[in-house]
Amino acid sequence: MTEMMTAGIELMFIGMGIVFAFLALLIVMINIMTAIIQRFFPEEPITATVPTSALTSHTDVGTIAAISAAVHKYRNKHK
Repeated sequence: MTEMMTAGIELMFIGMGIVFAFLALLIVMINIMTAIIQRFFPEEPITATVPTSALTSHTDVGTIAAISAAVHKYRNKHK
């Protein structure tokens, strides 16, 4: 009986060790891939293609009022 328990515990530790090693390797590989992608494909800052004067001249005052009221109502409801 003790031989079977010893074998079972040994098998449990081997299995847990394999899972731990796989997860550690997965984390290392994800970090390496992230570093490679950021090095060769850096994020470029987002630039506005539409001038802001064009946005303000065509914006409806009623739309701005409705959005402001909705934001105000949401903030009051979710304090």
